Amino acid sequence: MPTDEELRELCNLGYAASCPRLPRERACDAVRFSVAGDRGSQLILKFVFEAGHRPAGYGTLEYDLSVGQWVSSQPDPRIQKMAECYLESYLLRRNQPVAASIPSSANL
Repeated sequence: MPTDEELRELCNLGYAASCPRLPRERACDAVRFSVAGDRGSQLILKFVFEAGHRPAGYGTLEYDLSVGQWVSSQPDPRIQKMAECYLESYLLRRNQPVAASIPSSANL
């Protein structure tokens, strides 16, 4: 179990190159996700693998909200889990009422 200091200083922010638990042999250093399309019940996610601060691969995932399942998924279960976490976070933000975060003109 990493110590609090290890997590804070070595393993938790950005590229964790100095983390002693990081595998030496790995396909990528980071995975970035974005929503490329939100068509109501159909969500298109794009992802980019990064290695050495450069693109190292990319792909597209599709999720159907009407049936609650992935139309296309990532074969690597670790990347798929990251996509699921990203999707969950996106849906939580998407479903927040916009008016709650916009100050009214009376408060300006």
